[in-house]
Amino acid sequence: MKWWPRLFKKLRYQGKLLVKKFFNLFYKNLFLTNRLFTALGGCATLFMLSFFFPWLGVIPQLCFYVLVLTVLSDILLLYRTSKGIFAKRHAPERLSNSDDNELGIFVENWYPFNISIGIIDEIPFQFQKRDIWFKTELALRQRKLISYVLRPTKRGEYEFGWVRVFVRSPLGLISRRYNFKQAETLPVYPSFLQMRKYELMAISNNLSELGIKKVRRLGHSMEFEQVKNYVQGDDYRTINWKATARRGSLMVNNYTDEKAQHVYCIIDKSRAMKMPFEGLSLLDYAINASLVLSNIALLKEDKAGLITVAEKIGAVIPAERRPTQINKILEVLYKEKTRYLETNLEALYTTVRSVIKQRSLVIFFTNYESLSGLQRQLPFLKRIARFHLLLVVFFENTELKKLSETPAADVEGIYIKTIAEKFAYDKKLIVKELAKNNIQSILTAPQNLTVNTVNRYLEIKARQAI
Repeated sequence: MKWWPRLFKKLRYQGKLLVKKFFNLFYKNLFLTNRLFTALGGCATLFMLSFFFPWLGVIPQLCFYVLVLTVLSDILLLYRTSKGIFAKRHAPERLSNSDDNELGIFVENWYPFNISIGIIDEIPFQFQKRDIWFKTELALRQRKLISYVLRPTKRGEYEFGWVRVFVRSPLGLISRRYNFKQAETLPVYPSFLQMRKYELMAISNNLSELGIKKVRRLGHSMEFEQVKNYVQGDDYRTINWKATARRGSLMVNNYTDEKAQHVYCIIDKSRAMKMPFEGLSLLDYAINASLVLSNIALLKEDKAGLITVAEKIGAVIPAERRPTQINKILEVLYKEKTRYLETNLEALYTTVRSVIKQRSLVIFFTNYESLSGLQRQLPFLKRIARFHLLLVVFFENTELKKLSETPAADVEGIYIKTIAEKFAYDKKLIVKELAKNNIQSILTAPQNLTVNTVNRYLEIKARQAI
């Protein structure tokens, strides 16, 4: 008689599993549709009218029984198979910050009839979207890819949840939910899509389509490439008379752009770069522009480097021209975060003097809101400019510009407009003060940062100013 307790325990366990399975199928994953509630409302109306119109007789009851049988049939259609549909999220390995990233959900109908489906994709909370709901129709054995776009505005890790599919049969009285465990974490990197766009345009010499200007070259580059036969149109000043005498025909020296020049992007990640613009911080704009500029510099066969600074020095990547250099810069920029202290220009000057051994183009991404803010850092900027070609890039406050251009309607508006014009004038004074100390500068709106920075780099390179 000892086997009875074991049998009872086993039957009890199996019963719990059945109850749990039934609960998951018919309580958690079964949903009533608006069509069913409309039909129930119609039955209730018929029952109510039968009190006033006896000739209706048993019609309300027949309608209700037919509705119950139809609901049971609908349940049987949807639950006759354990796997009636398949769904999977298609996502890239990483997302590009501030760009439209395309994702997709692949669905396939395994039911022996046409179905209507609704899909909820549990996207990361950073997007603050609660309307990711897709509706479509699927025929028998039909496959479909539903695409949608997400635009992240912060770097970091984004956690995606489950894909939930709600299926309705042609009767459409109930819907069955399928849950597909598609939880994954995707990193959001600096804008590598923008970097690739500029890279493709640079390779095909179509950078002008992105706003990059063609700069007229002055003089000859000092980088000798080869001696070649003279062809019509070559500059007479490049004739190599010794080679001409040896060959008996005109030979000219061919020059190319100077290569292997050092280009350093220095990114200020202090509190001055926390200011938001169209969802992105100024730091993210500077990071995206630095990534594009470093890639363009490598395509021009220069050496690209990176330094980040706040109250202390952050990442330091010496300028190199290896194939892995842009990936190294991308990984470092992915991890950078805004600090909330003042920039330590003394530490930056010490790092520049110890890391950068030859004259280089140093592009400093920062932000100044007042002339006094520049005066505190100007002594160290002048020291850096003594040894390198320094280009200071800071941002125009577009909101203040709009206020200064808006006509004032009352006394308060006049005060606001005057203050806005004062801040805008301070920005122009900063540009003049930097130029007075032989420091180049770019005052730009955040959305134009990348184009303006690449334009200035190409201009400096064309004029052989490094």
